[in-house]
Amino acid sequence: MNTDNQKLLELRGLRTYFFTRQGVVKAVDDVSFTVEKGEVIGLVGESGCGKSITSLSILRMVPEPAGKIVGGKILFKNENLLEKSEEEMRQIRGNRISMILQDPMVALNQLLKIGYQLSEPLKYHGKAMGQIREKCIELLKKVRVSSPETRISEYPFQFSGGMCQRVVIGMGVSCEPDLLIADEPTTALDVTIQAQILRLLKRVKAEFNASIIIITHDLALAAQICTRVLVMYAGKIIEKAPVKVFYENSAHPYSNGLIRSVPVVGRRVERLYSIEGQPPSLLNPTAGCRFAPRCQKAKRICNLQYPPEVILGDGHKVACWLYAEE
Repeated sequence: MNTDNQKLLELRGLRTYFFTRQGVVKAVDDVSFTVEKGEVIGLVGESGCGKSITSLSILRMVPEPAGKIVGGKILFKNENLLEKSEEEMRQIRGNRISMILQDPMVALNQLLKIGYQLSEPLKYHGKAMGQIREKCIELLKKVRVSSPETRISEYPFQFSGGMCQRVVIGMGVSCEPDLLIADEPTTALDVTIQAQILRLLKRVKAEFNASIIIITHDLALAAQICTRVLVMYAGKIIEKAPVKVFYENSAHPYSNGLIRSVPVVGRRVERLYSIEGQPPSLLNPTAGCRFAPRCQKAKRICNLQYPPEVILGDGHKVACWLYAEE
């Protein structure tokens, strides 16, 4: 059971909306969850469900002026980040909370040397002054970049995609953050390099005792590294469960569909399972369960009222009328 001493991060009723000419897009709508010290959370779901906007909200980096955090609390070590000034947030970003962006080739400036980019967070946050080069070489060694004394003077375009991702991870952990957010950290990498990056993230967690939020649509990746899984659909968290419970006994029909759509080695099928229909527009979401139009088990109330969160067991919660009393 969570205690305030164990909680590193807690989101309470977070709402992040985008105000467009077409209307209000409710990208993150009443999202609540906790991250404990030293654990790895997997935030999974289809593209466009609000995973990345949730992470940007935590860092208060929602694209403006259209995007705004309109409600809720983001408690980091029991301090509400929404009450911090922009200068206070600058001291938190990259220092106490760090983020690994989705595309390492875009995250790195192709015109600046690797050593310069590695040194930026160290200089800004006053870490290792006077020994910046040595610290950067040490970081490259930790993320398993070969010949770091030489490669520190090279440019990102001289690195492969996997090596660039290692550099980005090195930048992310340079100030030894309490929380590391990894947004699709293995996208566009081949399977072998993906496995190496996952092993690297596990080493980072062990060495720095950092909590990690992995944002992904890859359930196989989440199974390998996460301690808990949060399933997001159309701006809402619909299921929370320890990783073993999730894969063996998922409760929400959407979660079941995601798991069934993953190919299994040794199992031959004519066609992989797919969830029929399309995610709803977040401009005018239904008042009921947002998965109801695609759900084969939907009842009348599913279209009329959003279900409450139901506790199924220790750490396993689901928002679904199949488990709640009408």
